[in-house]
Amino acid sequence: MEFETLATGYGLVEGPRVDEQNRLYFSDARGGGVFRRSSDGKIETLISERKMVGGIGLLEGGGGLIVTGVTVVRWDEKTKAMHPLFEQWEGQPLFGMNDLTIDDEGSIWGGTFGMDINKFDFKIKPPPGSLFRIDPPGKVTKLWEGIEVTNGLGFSPDRKLLYHCDSTTKAVWAYDVRSDRTVGDRRIFGRIPEGMPDGMTVDEEGGVWAAVVGGPGEIVRFKPDGTVDKRIKVPAKTVTSVAFGGPEERDLYVVTANNSNNRDLRGTVFRARSDIPGLPVPRARF
Repeated sequence: MEFETLATGYGLVEGPRVDEQNRLYFSDARGGGVFRRSSDGKIETLISERKMVGGIGLLEGGGGLIVTGVTVVRWDEKTKAMHPLFEQWEGQPLFGMNDLTIDDEGSIWGGTFGMDINKFDFKIKPPPGSLFRIDPPGKVTKLWEGIEVTNGLGFSPDRKLLYHCDSTTKAVWAYDVRSDRTVGDRRIFGRIPEGMPDGMTVDEEGGVWAAVVGGPGEIVRFKPDGTVDKRIKVPAKTVTSVAFGGPEERDLYVVTANNSNNRDLRGTVFRARSDIPGLPVPRARF
């Protein structure tokens, strides 16, 4: 793949999502902020004060976003207000939610950390986090416990599997999704050859694309059976997330925390063209 550079100068780019107008949304989890890049290249700051945003969801009908961080909120573009959706569990405040995905019912699926995300250190094994589902208008259900470092999530094309990157296990896991939208039988779907998985996305053939941190600087595509299909070199050592968008869902957006072509460019947004279309992520209904 050939990568085109779209934006540079950020700390830790996360949460890429593309809307129907071919506008790319992304965050800077380290430096703070949520941004939107229009198809003409103009970048605007949508949210400036929020840090540690690892996941972004688009709202059905437009008009705002779902964003993670220490809590999960719905952001209203017209008023700029943030409406809390998930702030605590069983009377205790959250340590933070990272990546998220949306199901066909418009619900949010995301994982939480087991320790303060502002003090997170990959050098130690953290307390386990959990997987949650948030249904409109704000009902929260715990689905799973024991996730080391929650990262990217996505559904298979038939919605029978939920894929989940658990970074320090160096693997992408899969859960069976039951008819009542609970999960069972978490198991390893595919192992990362080098490094750890971060964000991920799914294509229409059921292939799973995982961004890799701490490895050679690449994206790994797994076949639906969990075997490695492709290892795609990216000009960065810390590849944090991936997302499809654009015409026919063939634009592959890749975001990073650095740039190995030029270190001064720092966190970078790249774009490449995929021969396999991506699987669109549904819109949230909040």
